[in-house]
Amino acid sequence: MQNPTRRFLPAAGSDWLLPLYDPLCRLLGAERLRERLIAAAGIRAGQRVLDLGCGTGELSLAIQRRHPEARVVGVDPDPKALARARAKAVRAGLEPTFDEAFGGDLPYPDGSFDRVLSSLVLHHLMHDEKLEALREVRRVLAPGGALHVLDLGPPRSALERRLTHFFHWSERARDNVAGRLPEMAREAGFPDARETERLASRFGSISLVVASAPSASTLRDRGEAQCRTIS
Repeated sequence: MQNPTRRFLPAAGSDWLLPLYDPLCRLLGAERLRERLIAAAGIRAGQRVLDLGCGTGELSLAIQRRHPEARVVGVDPDPKALARARAKAVRAGLEPTFDEAFGGDLPYPDGSFDRVLSSLVLHHLMHDEKLEALREVRRVLAPGGALHVLDLGPPRSALERRLTHFFHWSERARDNVAGRLPEMAREAGFPDARETERLASRFGSISLVVASAPSASTLRDRGEAQCRTIS
């Protein structure tokens, strides 16, 4: 059940615009960006994959098509967007799971996923909400798992600065435009978080950020080092 005191920004900004969301994303070239994100994630058969902020399900469905043996879960707080995602999955004959929840309060046990992917979602969140969601991602990732984020990044050219000002002037996007996502991921428990690629798009500069959950052996070594320090 949703917490009625929490609010979210709908995928299209307003509920009445939701039918236009997928056509607009296609027009702006979001499909190419999603495919780049999926390729970067290196998903393998049998892995558990979470699509954080899945919206109408386009990324979840694309992952399931490309990796039919992966177990794909999409999570989003918007019940109307999820209804569209589930209907599209039925029409496509695909079986990802879609759950209703906020990114900062994920309904999964620790270490539930091998990969977490997020496409053009974090810029919808305020600073504290981003950190909260990133900490939850760190919790639900299995040791050695990885987070792959594709989202707004710092503009590099005059054109990208104009596009950023036009499309993404809100306070919610400020961390993205300032290039703070890797820093925030490190604060949330991903010590190796880094931007690996910068992509151009019709709505501004896009960053691909990658972060790994420490492996079991790394965690064990850290624990042993802490014990030696204490003793």
